[in-house]
Amino acid sequence: MSWKNELPDELWRKILEIGIKASNFTFKDLCCVSICSRRLHRLSNEDLLWSHLISVDFPNQTSSSSSAKSLYKIRFEREKERKLWAHKRAVLRKESQVSEHLRKLREIEVRLREERNKLNSALLELSNLHKVSQASVALNVWQPEVVRGRQKQMVEQCVVPVESRVHALDMEVKLCNQQLQVFDKAYRDEKRRLDTAKEELKSMKYHPLRDYTLSSTENQENRKKRKKLKNMHQLRYGCWTMILKEKGRLPAT
Repeated sequence: MSWKNELPDELWRKILEIGIKASNFTFKDLCCVSICSRRLHRLSNEDLLWSHLISVDFPNQTSSSSSAKSLYKIRFEREKERKLWAHKRAVLRKESQVSEHLRKLREIEVRLREERNKLNSALLELSNLHKVSQASVALNVWQPEVVRGRQKQMVEQCVVPVESRVHALDMEVKLCNQQLQVFDKAYRDEKRRLDTAKEELKSMKYHPLRDYTLSSTENQENRKKRKKLKNMHQLRYGCWTMILKEKGRLPAT
């Protein structure tokens, strides 16, 4: 006779009950135990054990007249369906985040391209002004008439004060370089957030039955939105109360 047959049913029930109450024994374990022998199959189908499982896995559920095992199956299927719908919502939220990151990256790329074009234009104009400045200095030195005429024509074509314009262009070049550094950092940060969102989306699609809840950042954003809406409702209610009091429809407190 094996040791399993030597133990009485009451002791086996107590062992299974202790495992379930300690949250170390899941419905999968109970189903695995039920296929070990006829005796364990009979014991594992008792309503008492499945009632304990229901109280552990679904503590807020109401009781029913059906058997505990069938009730657990119904509630498990409902929970599974809830997780699937939560997974779909989480995937949609994450896909919208990926799209938003892509949109921001395109905007930053456009700003970077515009700033680079502005920098190149400023550098080209600055180079031309330096040539004009050199030509104006060269006019004070003897040169052949052909070279002198070309430099004189270059100086006459410049209609703006050279020194003030060079100073303004130097400032513009510095500003463009600063803006490029800012946009470059913003692009790297946004690219990093995009890669993180893509990895999270890939993980979500690979694990569809996880219990997906909002992250701490999303929870904080939702709490801020709810608080803002609550403040708006309170402000609107206060305004209406003051208006009604002024019209005499409400007694003054």
